[in-house]
Amino acid sequence: MSEATLRVEDHDAVRVVTVHRPDKLNALNSATIEALHRAFEQAAADETVRVVVLTGAGPKAFVAGADIAEMAGLRAAEGRDFALRGQAMMRCVETLPKPVIAMVNGFALGGGLELAMCCHLRIAAETARLGQPEVNLGLIPGFGGTQRLLRLAGRAATLELCLTGAPVDAGRALALGIVNRVVPADELRAQTMALAGQLANAAPLALRGVLDCVNVGGESAIGEGLAYEAAQFGLMFATEDMREGTRAFLERRPPVFSNR
Repeated sequence: MSEATLRVEDHDAVRVVTVHRPDKLNALNSATIEALHRAFEQAAADETVRVVVLTGAGPKAFVAGADIAEMAGLRAAEGRDFALRGQAMMRCVETLPKPVIAMVNGFALGGGLELAMCCHLRIAAETARLGQPEVNLGLIPGFGGTQRLLRLAGRAATLELCLTGAPVDAGRALALGIVNRVVPADELRAQTMALAGQLANAAPLALRGVLDCVNVGGESAIGEGLAYEAAQFGLMFATEDMREGTRAFLERRPPVFSNR
């Protein structure tokens, strides 16, 4: 599958989605947002895909932000609609029933950081820079930046990044909890694909259960989250994968999961 602003390729059960606007540092315009939304809906529906890796083309940028040239001419109602389209796409990524790994190969600024934060895991190159610089344009984050950054890094860090607009390096992003791992730039793809391969070999229904529980728990009181977790835990006992996993453990062999 290919779209003008995306490159999509499969490596066994791992789908790699690359935002491909290198001349614009992979900035998110309306066409790219729509293409990403379609790509993730297709990944969700494709039973051969177990993990998605999201990255940007070229050595400089993951996604350098939303497309300023497109935003500059918008009026208030159009700006709100643009934000809602971006939020809907990112919510699709966030609620995907399969793990999504952001491979942050360079600048992840504004909409780029928002896109990375809606992924389930983030691996950054040591050379990456991450931030929410919208205030420098007379704007605020519009694709969920204030909300997801608050949940990942806390109030103090969110206010610092969003009020000053100053980016942080990958090491500071790791310390703040914005990314999960930082690796040398020349090892980024190999290490990301190794993690994706590990997840692709895990039990898909169990991975989905974890993602569901975290999504529900993140937006619920703890009692509701615990009740949902117990229900999902019980459902696992009705799966062939649970039987295979426990048998394999007792027989001291690697499990082979069938997604049933």
